[in-house]
Parts: sequence; structure tokens; C-alpha cells
Amino acid sequence: MNSSLDHLAIVAPDLETGCAFVTRALGVELQPGGSHPRMGTHNRLLRLGEAVYLEVIAVDPCAARPNRPRWFDLDQLPADAPARLATWAARTDDIHGINKAWRDIVGDAEPMTRGHLSWQITIPHDGSLPLDGAAPTLIQWDSPEHPARTLKDQGCSLIALDVFHFDPEKINTLLGAINFSGPVNLHALGAGATPYLIAHIQTPSGLKTLPMPSV
Repeated sequence: MNSSLDHLAIVAPDLETGCAFVTRALGVELQPGGSHPRMGTHNRLLRLGEAVYLEVIAVDPCAARPNRPRWFDLDQLPADAPARLATWAARTDDIHGINKAWRDIVGDAEPMTRGHLSWQITIPHDGSLPLDGAAPTLIQWDSPEHPARTLKDQGCSLIALDVFHFDPEKINTLLGAINFSGPVNLHALGAGATPYLIAHIQTPSGLKTLPMPSV
């Protein structure tokens, strides 16, 4: 198994809130994505490289509620919650090759579609974020061309992703198990601290971060 960084996920109570969050931070607009019928969600997208992108994902108010918990913990997101960089996904060439101990964390692989695209992705049974979003969701695309290549290049590229967690060694062991390579840096938090992510993104107006620094 080999894996690399595939995309970042911004969760929001609606797409407009999520896209405004990204545009304020990066100074660029997102492109239309599509709907995920099995999950009752939809997204908008931003290219961050030839095989890396950012998505804003939210519950689709026009879609039927699925008969299982939605992914990315969206069922637990309050209607007035702010948008946030919630988690990330690692692309793999053998999504079924991970052992049971790690599947208990990232979830089982399930088939998914959006328009003409199809892929397999790991989803915990309760729809939660693996290790509070610090551990990656695993994804394996069925199409030979990565969907980021179909997005407009707006001059943005991911430089690094900083992952803050109270047990970075556990995440590091998981990344070793999936033979991960990519610009992900792990940082230790104190016990009881809330895990979080910071993405460093080069934009036409300079190097920016998601989330934006506090003023």
C-alpha cells in the first residue's frame, strides 16, 4: 500500500458559510462540485495542485436524509456552527489492505459517487471524524485521472498541513501503516486539548493559512 495527501475538508452548516470562510482566508472563489446521493450532502471545490484539492462540504437541504449517519460528523453540526477545517483525506492504492485495528479508527471502505465520478472511501459507522479529524480518511479513486485536474487552476497550492493532536505517535503509526508520504507535520497537544489542523496554502496574494490567524 502507498498513500499520499488527497484533499482537505471544510465542514459547514451550509455551502455559502463554508465558501465565505475559505474566500476570506485565501482570497479566491470556489468552483461548483456536486451532490453525494448516498450521504445527502453536496460540495464546492478548490484546486490545490495536480492531485490535491480542498472541498467545502455541507448537508444538501434538497436531498433525502440517508438511512445512516452522514460522513464528516455533519449530523452533529449545529445550524449556527462556524465553518472549520475539520479533517483531511489520504489517497491510497489499496484501501482494503489496512488491518482491522486501523479500520476500527478510520472505518470501512464504502462505494461513493458524485456525478460521473466514483470512488471508495472509509467512513466510521457513526459518521464521526477519525481521531477528531486528525487521522486521515482513506480514499481510492476509480477513475484514472484525479478530479483535481478537471478544476480551474486559480494559483493556489498546498504547502503543508499541520496536525495537532494529544497522541501524535498514534497518528504517525497509522501513517506508517499506510506508507504515507506528503507534507503533513504532526504536533503534540496537552492531554484534554482539542485537536485541530492548520493548512498552509500558497495563493496569488501570498502564503495564507486556514484557519486565519486570530486578530
